Amino acid sequence: MSNTLQPLSDHWRNRYLLMRHGHSQANQQGVIVSSPERGIENFGLSEYGEQQLAQLVADWQWPVPTRVVHSDFLRTTQTAAHVAARFGLVPSVDTRLRERHFGELEGQGDDRYPRIWALDAEDAEHRHYQVEALSGVASRMQAVIAAWEQQVSGETILLVSHGDPLQILLTALANKPLTQHREQPALLPASVTQVGG
Repeated sequence: MSNTLQPLSDHWRNRYLLMRHGHSQANQQGVIVSSPERGIENFGLSEYGEQQLAQLVADWQWPVPTRVVHSDFLRTTQTAAHVAARFGLVPSVDTRLRERHFGELEGQGDDRYPRIWALDAEDAEHRHYQVEALSGVASRMQAVIAAWEQQVSGETILLVSHGDPLQILLTALANKPLTQHREQPALLPASVTQVGG
């Protein structure tokens, strides 16, 4: 199986703003929170993340979103709520935008990420430590955009997700091997990347 996915198209019907959640309690504590059981109701934005988002929406520098769609984890839900409130929108959940599941590394220190990324660089299908394969993350993330491309046109859709899934998506959209996802510039908390449109 190929470790690249075909780009959606050279012609986009919509513009997408890919946003990583603001600085979170998990970031602050240096722990991996990737399971819905822990991430939906816990580990929201840190105090710094709340300040980040307040500043970001006050100084918004991107096209005005017409829709806000987010992962159901608390940190992305809270991030989406800040932006949606600023523009009078009602955010909606899409579970395909969830964090990449890090399996047996759940709850461990975030210093374990490089171990997985080294394995990623060798094989987009690996599931060592029961980690979600790159190919699966790319597939579900691209499916979100493909669905919106079929449903609407001329919209600016803010997708609020997590660092690894967004970097994997950007790698797939660039038609690069998924094994190169860590070669993308790191997406910082509360960063926004525009694609399409």
